[in-house]
Amino acid sequence: MIGYRVKMLREEKKMSISELSTKSGVAKSYISSLERNLQTNPTILVLEKIASILCITVDALLYEQVDHCMDDEWKQIMKDIMGSGISKEEMREFIEERKCTALEN
Repeated sequence: MIGYRVKMLREEKKMSISELSTKSGVAKSYISSLERNLQTNPTILVLEKIASILCITVDALLYEQVDHCMDDEWKQIMKDIMGSGISKEEMREFIEERKCTALEN
């Protein structure tokens, strides 16, 4: 199952096995074996390396949860919001107001 999820997520990101191997530092042959379920017991270190490149958590590889990474622009927006002093509740209220406005239009 882990191998299936690795392959699915890798292909979703339009990434080759070679590219995942280069970026993660995990051997191409190992990733291939993992995806074909020939290797079924990867170490946590291997899972961490692969998960990091696929922008998911190790838990998502193990338990079929999808946890896509925020892109850099969203991360910066979140940092700006957090640094501005806006509370979580104020942000939630803002979002709800925008939802209502969008529904009215």
